[in-house]
Amino acid sequence: MADPVLTVAERLRPTFAKIAGGKESDPVVRRSDRADAQVNGSLALAKVLGKTPREVAQMVLDAADLSAVCSATEIAGPGFINITFSNSFLASELAVAAADSRLGVRLSPAPEVVDIDYSAPNVAKEMHVGHLRSTVIGDALVRMLEFVGHRVIRENHIGDWGTPFGMLIEHLIDLGEAEAANELSVGDLDSFYRQARTKFDASDEFKERARARVVLLQGGDDETLRMWKLLVGESTRYFDRVYRVLDVLLTSDDIMGESAYNHLLAEVVERLKKSGMLQTSDGAEVVFVDGFVNRDNEPLPLIIRKTDGGYNYATSDLACVIDRVERLGATRILYVVGAPQAQHLEMVGVVSRKAGWVPETTQMVHVAFGNVLGNDRKILKSRSGEVVKLDALLTEAVERAGTSVREKNAELSAEQQSEIARQVGIGAIKYADLSTDRIKDYVFDWERMLSFDGNTSPYLQYAHARICSIFRKAQIERQSVRSVTPTLEHEAERALALRLLQFDTAVWDTLDKYSPHRLCTYLYDLASEFSSFYEHCPVLRAESEAQKMSRLALCDFTARVMERGLSLLGIEAPEQM
Repeated sequence: MADPVLTVAERLRPTFAKIAGGKESDPVVRRSDRADAQVNGSLALAKVLGKTPREVAQMVLDAADLSAVCSATEIAGPGFINITFSNSFLASELAVAAADSRLGVRLSPAPEVVDIDYSAPNVAKEMHVGHLRSTVIGDALVRMLEFVGHRVIRENHIGDWGTPFGMLIEHLIDLGEAEAANELSVGDLDSFYRQARTKFDASDEFKERARARVVLLQGGDDETLRMWKLLVGESTRYFDRVYRVLDVLLTSDDIMGESAYNHLLAEVVERLKKSGMLQTSDGAEVVFVDGFVNRDNEPLPLIIRKTDGGYNYATSDLACVIDRVERLGATRILYVVGAPQAQHLEMVGVVSRKAGWVPETTQMVHVAFGNVLGNDRKILKSRSGEVVKLDALLTEAVERAGTSVREKNAELSAEQQSEIARQVGIGAIKYADLSTDRIKDYVFDWERMLSFDGNTSPYLQYAHARICSIFRKAQIERQSVRSVTPTLEHEAERALALRLLQFDTAVWDTLDKYSPHRLCTYLYDLASEFSSFYEHCPVLRAESEAQKMSRLALCDFTARVMERGLSLLGIEAPEQM
């Protein structure tokens, strides 16, 4: 356990239980501005024992042996215990964490099967900036959940079914399969969709053909399904190209389109009927969900089957729940979906639990997020007024980063500059999104996100590269210092050590809130702490060889935490910039 705050809490837990007469009592250890940590549990325990908090705090200090951990303790205020960790303890904890491939981050004591629904583009439509947040937030959570030992199932729930495919298939027939495949293969999906929509709106004859084609599609007509698969296949290849540029974990194997749940839609209806939950309202089959009302304060229905007999998207979402719990065995389901879907997802969750499909022990979590805005604080759009396409955004990020990289690294080859520009550009896009509290909107600002100053990806990447350059200058292999237990003589060394040992807590706090910005904040604080250390503590010009090796050990561990932390966010850490 790397974080000394957690170490102290575990050491004090038996003492608190003993004082409480054998009952479990939380020591409540927190970081403090007045000391390294503060024990606050005496206040609650004092109420149970009928003593003053200061009396209980003294009982704790008399009974607990903290000599191997602390250099000083004091009772402060109404009964807080301020703790200062000994430098030798911090150094030994650093050595243990440095020898750990996980850098001190704990594995989950109870690994789960976590199903995570994210990205979710639509077939025959291009991905735009609106898909960015779901994709990068979801990807970061996947990486962190896997890192702490959970089995994670990625699900890209694409829109690949429904009435629009009637017009899309008929448009494909009109163009000819070869021409349509060529148009789709170059990524011009929006143009293809718009052409089909224009024909649908303008021609009654085309409209009838499209509706008839939907019937054939839903009826399983072989020729119609073949053309539908062509549309899905070309779209999937396009999605995959964008995901590779964005450097996320999603692949075509993770796609679970709406079509994958067709066989379950009728079963959803039947199960709801048997449970007595299904009702008829205005000709549609619905479930009225307790606690949900419309603007007129009338019960709000979740529509399961429409008046024309067609299923609604809620039916598909309920089928997803059944599949994820019963087939995949998910014990936690995360929906990385925009905030406007909150009510719908909550209703789906309530119905699923009431129907008995989801055990109480299974979590259903909506990981909501805000919008990406332009400088006018409206949804980010291109100069032509359209929503910005994601692949165009990524291309521009790499091009802009390339300009800065060439200025800073004129001595590098064109190939090296190009690779660093890719890492910096894509990292900047991701970090600008992830470093913002996900529930908030944020303004897309090229200058800020590509800056090498402040809480940005380029700043963190440069911090990592600068550490790597120290070892190149010293002509020392980084692995050679990993057996060194550092000595913490300067306050800046000590502050850096404390920050490094908080990596475990930063990862777990991020997962507890499903909020990647917490890990971003930690990495920025770490980089700032290292900058202060490097300013006050000469490394290559240290006073002795022992001190030099000690400080190089601190440098190496910092670089490893930086690299691992960025990788958990899906961002690469160049060794040279």
